[in-house]
Amino acid sequence: MFEQTFKNIDDILHKDAGCGSELDYVEQTSWVLFLKYLDDLEKDRRSAAELKGEKYKPIVGKQYRWDTWAAPKKRDGSLDHHKALSGDDLTDFVDDKLWPYLSKFKQSADSPDTIEYKIGEIFSELRNKVQSGYNLREVINRVDELRFQTSAEKHEMSHLYEDKIKNMGNAGRNGGEYYTPRPLIRTIVKVLAPQLGETIYDGAVGSAGFLVEAFDYLSNPQNSGKKMLSVKDRRTLQQKTFYGREKKSLAYIIGTMNMILHGIEAPNIVHVNTLAEHSDDIREKDRFDIVMANPPFGGKERAEVQQNFTIKTGETAFLFLQHFRRILRAGGRAGIVIKNTFLSNSDNASVSLRKELLESCNLHTVLDLPGGTFTGAGVKTVVLFFDKGEPTKKVWFYQLNLDRNLGKTNPLNEGDLAEFLKLQPKKKSSENSWSVKVADIDQETFDLSVKNPNRQDETILREPEEILAELELLDAEATEVLETIRGLV
Repeated sequence: MFEQTFKNIDDILHKDAGCGSELDYVEQTSWVLFLKYLDDLEKDRRSAAELKGEKYKPIVGKQYRWDTWAAPKKRDGSLDHHKALSGDDLTDFVDDKLWPYLSKFKQSADSPDTIEYKIGEIFSELRNKVQSGYNLREVINRVDELRFQTSAEKHEMSHLYEDKIKNMGNAGRNGGEYYTPRPLIRTIVKVLAPQLGETIYDGAVGSAGFLVEAFDYLSNPQNSGKKMLSVKDRRTLQQKTFYGREKKSLAYIIGTMNMILHGIEAPNIVHVNTLAEHSDDIREKDRFDIVMANPPFGGKERAEVQQNFTIKTGETAFLFLQHFRRILRAGGRAGIVIKNTFLSNSDNASVSLRKELLESCNLHTVLDLPGGTFTGAGVKTVVLFFDKGEPTKKVWFYQLNLDRNLGKTNPLNEGDLAEFLKLQPKKKSSENSWSVKVADIDQETFDLSVKNPNRQDETILREPEEILAELELLDAEATEVLETIRGLV
């Protein structure tokens, strides 16, 4: 039922003049879903208070509650069409009354880690794009059919929402930044093996896939060596474990909504440009035990943002890598997705970054992924696994060689990564894996190119995207040098 409901909602939004893409469908579905979720949450809280003999104070005022304006019901439970707003009356109420009311919650909330603050932030960042009040009425009617009141319902809803995010990723250019293949994320989580009480951070949170999968992992008592989680354990997971930052409004909203649907009531995600923070301003209290992320690659950062980092570069992913290294606690663990050109680029920034990483962290594992892993992007990537504190002595490489081409209709699956997970703990050699001593690599370039010595038939060919990316970096570096020379003349 849920799946058909989502399809029907997409069909309705497709007809609306204000919604032109899959991104709009997810964004607009998200705020309506959130209000229905909030209504069900209020009902759960009211019932819990009544069982304790306590009086419940609602979060949302009566005029703005779901069952007042969106889905007023008759005694038999059917929709009261006389009271339910529609057409221009509905859009006027939503745009001129509901939105201003809910956006003020951000100022009145006690703290950022409350559901009240999240309400305010969501409705400060979004706007209603559904132009037809009749289309909006149809969407609301469909969403009202959904329920968030049992674990099974929430579980199914969260998976369907993940599918919508995946569709955004497959939609192309802009969507790809929101979705990292879940089999890859689950593999990264298993390698890092978070424990209850550790803090987990993603500074490029996107749709919050890493935090959601880490939450699911830690919610399984077996992964913590327990028969069941205590009330204290669950409170720790809810409030003191998962942290994220996101620059873009839509990604922030989707990430927040995704975490809420997976069971985290008030996600600790902040809407901010992570790279705007100077690396020297990070203090011990700001650091985390685990960092896992897929920072945006191919972006270009302004000169003033680059000044926040020791190694100046316009490549967004390289700035994020510096940030992640700085914000990781000593002894902390990281799993970072990055373009594979990072391993071999000869520009000054890439060389300096590799040197810094190898000297300050133990880069123990590099997972080399095939092209097509990210269906919305054509670049090849690797995952860097490192621990902060001890210099690297040996790097274990695993090259994921598949007998098929990956793509939208043939995506990465967990079976593809099974051998990697089996060999990784003891860093075993195989046809697809090998180790390299840091003392044996070029000490001038610190080149870590993936060249599998165990596959004799392998011809190392660079992807066109890799070559173009390196040319862009070299051009940017040459421009910076010329500008510096001009300034001295």
